[in-house]
Amino acid sequence: MLRIKKGDQVKLLAGKDSGKTGNVLNVLASGKIVVEGLNVVNKRMKPKQQGKTGEVVKIPQAVNPSNVLLVCKNCKKPARVGFRDLDSKKVRYCKKCEATN
Repeated sequence: MLRIKKGDQVKLLAGKDSGKTGNVLNVLASGKIVVEGLNVVNKRMKPKQQGKTGEVVKIPQAVNPSNVLLVCKNCKKPARVGFRDLDSKKVRYCKKCEATN
């Protein structure tokens, strides 16, 4: 089970944008995640119509979830995530402040 979901705020631990935080835009089927504004690359697009000029588009690339930490909504610090059973439902909790997410 993946510990990070769409809409979570995460902090990047490795790579060119390490130390920055952003929101998860997408969780891919391969297990990687796309974070808003982090790991951005420039892609050069060809013109779609004749007579127009090409453009450079910034696209966020996927990162491995092992390189990010979830930022707790309660204590506002990056922390590891654990799972508990509450009322026969599996919920995530912050391992620093013990609050459920």
